[in-house]
Amino acid sequence: MIHQFNESEKGPLDGVRVLDLSRLVAGNMLTLFLADFGADVIKIEKDGKGDDLRSWKESDEPIYWKIYGRNKRSMVLDLKSEPGREALKKLASHADILVENFVPGGLEKMGLAPQVLHQANPKLVIVRVSGWGQTGPFSHKPGFGTLVEAMSGFSYLNGHADKPPTLPPLALADMIAGVYGAAGVLTALRAAEKEGIGQVIDLSLFEPIFSFISSEALKYQLSGVPTMRSGNQSSHTAPRNVYECSDGKFVAMSGSMQSMALRILDTIGRPELKADKRFHDNDARVEHRDELDLIIGDFIKQKTQQENLALFEAAGVTVGPVCSVADLIDSHYIQGREVMIQLEDDDLGCITTHNIVPRLSRTPGAFYRAAPSIGQHTKEIISQFGLENIL
Repeated sequence: MIHQFNESEKGPLDGVRVLDLSRLVAGNMLTLFLADFGADVIKIEKDGKGDDLRSWKESDEPIYWKIYGRNKRSMVLDLKSEPGREALKKLASHADILVENFVPGGLEKMGLAPQVLHQANPKLVIVRVSGWGQTGPFSHKPGFGTLVEAMSGFSYLNGHADKPPTLPPLALADMIAGVYGAAGVLTALRAAEKEGIGQVIDLSLFEPIFSFISSEALKYQLSGVPTMRSGNQSSHTAPRNVYECSDGKFVAMSGSMQSMALRILDTIGRPELKADKRFHDNDARVEHRDELDLIIGDFIKQKTQQENLALFEAAGVTVGPVCSVADLIDSHYIQGREVMIQLEDDDLGCITTHNIVPRLSRTPGAFYRAAPSIGQHTKEIISQFGLENIL
């Protein structure tokens, strides 16, 4: 079923207006969340080029923009010109949130520093996205997610011990920062409602992803040794791995609780290993995880993926298939929960994309409009806010 757009539908953030000056992923992820729940997101773009996310293409189609640009309006505005800056200030006086990701100091160079914007609108929440933050010794440096993923410790942990550190195959740092940013914006909006005063949110790409692995710092403090890459194994629980089946497919399995680990040993027909000093508790299993993985892997290798899933699921073991996106398209879970949906699209007829996350029982998000072309709503916005005498 193709989901229809309904611009008249009101979401829980109806009445909240967002000026999105950001480019690429983090800012777009942040404002997508707000747009999906009804905020009026006005995307401020350069004439001709637009958001750099539009240049990330597959089969010559801007697939990332089509997904992360949905539910937004696009306005072309030259912020290097005096009329453009004056127009932005007037728009800011009607907005609740402004999101930007220039290199720190960029707004100031344009004469649009937070204090200037707050003169136009004292309640404005300003989100400043950067690689390393607005302060500190790296604040002057540009910072893409790739550099952040490397420096944060994530890539050092990711991959196999005998292989180089591995970068994620997606804009992970940006995505995490975008979700953190959305939470920060809603917190700041609540404060503005109570106190009548806006504020600046200093959102780096580095700190959100580091918060996901900050336990590594405490581990290092206690042991003096940084955790080494362990592939699909875990440094704190065993068994935990991806195992190949007889048909070349894979299953993932985790025995992160003592009862589950013992259940796995029963299911593979090796109950005597529960009393083996190498495997009798989690500490021992982690120390001897390679030996344990060989035993489990040899058992799983004798059966197909479906045979393994049926056997372990019947035994109550936490097991699941390793899926490609091709597997997911036809997945009973994906279809039954509508994790993926079809949306109307002027160029492709329809596009496959993710549903709105999270799911609110009383005030759910909705689909209001497809990702706009560059400047599609410029005339509409100029008229709406009386900018004719400025632009």
